[in-house]
Amino acid sequence: MAKINLLPWREELRNEKAKEFGMSALLTGLFGAALVYGGMQFANNKIDHQQARNNYLQTEIDKLKKDLKEIEELESTKAKLLARMDIIQELQARRPQVVHTFQELAERIPDGVYLRSMKQQKDILAFEGKADSNARVSTLMRNLGASDWFKQPGLELIESKDKDNGISSFKLRLSQSVAPAANTIDK
Repeated sequence: MAKINLLPWREELRNEKAKEFGMSALLTGLFGAALVYGGMQFANNKIDHQQARNNYLQTEIDKLKKDLKEIEELESTKAKLLARMDIIQELQARRPQVVHTFQELAERIPDGVYLRSMKQQKDILAFEGKADSNARVSTLMRNLGASDWFKQPGLELIESKDKDNGISSFKLRLSQSVAPAANTIDK
């Protein structure tokens, strides 16, 4: 007779399929967890790598800031030195001017005019003196105005204290100028 299996084969098949499903779900979960863990490690590695790059860039930026500060200090020092050099060159250019000023005064002062004092403030010269007559003061002003070294002579005061002998006291101001380059060469 034919054998009939009355065992619950469908139940076993269901249990076997449930085991297979559980195993595949477990394997899928493990694979997913491994994938997530690997992704997190990859992301952490990328973050660490980027952080290392950022730190390197920051150290290089700090070095460049330090170098830039040194360059600014050097530029400041350079500007100060150039200013000093300009002052020295200006003083060197003005050095013969005193000699020329006194030479011009000696040549331009007419007879009968006597200077008592001379003051200089920057390029302005102020003279005080005495003259035999007002005409001599006028001649002095014309002579100084004709000079290459002086310009704009102006009379501030002229007074005659002693009318009997005609001697006049005067105050005169004028600007000092730099003569043309041909006259500044020492002979």
